[in-house]
Amino acid sequence: MDDKRHVIMLVDDNINTLDMGKEILKFRYTVFPIPSGLKFFEILNKITPDLILLDVEMPGMDGYEVLKRIKSTPGICDIPVIFVTAKSDPGSELTGLNLGAIDYISKPFSPPLLLKRIETHLVMSSQSRELKRYNEHLQEMVQEQTEVIMELQNALVNSLAEMVEFRDTITFGHIARTQNYIRLLVERLVREGIYSRDTAGWDLTIVVPASQLHDLGKIAIKDHILNKPGKLTPEEFEEMKLHTTYGVQVIEKIINNSMKHAALNKTVTQFLTHARIFARTHHEKWDGTGYPGGLRGEEIPLEGRLMAVADVYDALISERPYKSAMSTEAAREIIIGGRGRHFDPVLVDLFEKEADEFARIAGKYQ
Repeated sequence: MDDKRHVIMLVDDNINTLDMGKEILKFRYTVFPIPSGLKFFEILNKITPDLILLDVEMPGMDGYEVLKRIKSTPGICDIPVIFVTAKSDPGSELTGLNLGAIDYISKPFSPPLLLKRIETHLVMSSQSRELKRYNEHLQEMVQEQTEVIMELQNALVNSLAEMVEFRDTITFGHIARTQNYIRLLVERLVREGIYSRDTAGWDLTIVVPASQLHDLGKIAIKDHILNKPGKLTPEEFEEMKLHTTYGVQVIEKIINNSMKHAALNKTVTQFLTHARIFARTHHEKWDGTGYPGGLRGEEIPLEGRLMAVADVYDALISERPYKSAMSTEAAREIIIGGRGRHFDPVLVDLFEKEADEFARIAGKYQ
């Protein structure tokens, strides 16, 4: 963050929420508590905020209508908006995300969570503005400037992945570990010429980082399910399974937006296409019993088959509130035992060759 205090507008008809939000934020930010959508637009004519916290349910003009007006108004449409809601309906939150909200947070506020969410999104917004400025002049840039753009893009992806992981407090370190497992397996595939038809044209500097977004859809899963300190009920598990679908929806929206920048289309589209496949298929199983599509064998894209091995291995060696961490040796045996049922037999063979390196990575990123 720079030295200039960021301006946060908190829009909510509940005076207690306004007071609580101001108390939490006032030491870091300049805060404007605003009691209605109409008042918000009056103040917006005079002051432009860096981020907006917006209540969903308000009399007169509700949060959805306020967000629609923001997104349709040049000059303010890029201001990040986080929905504030007491609802437990994931459909309502997905509606807000589809309208352009970047996140949602539940009331009553958790001070550390509220502060961390705002900090993360302000960093991402700053990076997005910088990336947009570079994109507008991309045709005039030299190769060195183009490399800077890619670094910024990677920084954005890292921030997005970190935001998902911050929400999912149970699986800390999962994204870094699985990305490294994927790198091991893909590099081995290429060296040995296995599945060469599938990997023809793959740029590993694009494919491997794209795996970071495999759990992106978890941003639309309720906190009480995502971080439940115990086994999920059947109903909760069905909701958790939707993170694959939610992830695809978010990535497809990003793809559509990226089409506006022709100069970046090829690289960005390749990256997001791989990310979408990782998100959609990493819970499919070789025998067809996975989700969301029930795909079988090589019907499952190679990205999904790779991530299945990496994802399950990491879950096995990680501690959860409802289980202890398994040893890397025991996890290795379970992966091998899943050959031809959960996992692609060819990839299990590759995993066996790299099992010691998987164990090293597991220890490094704990």
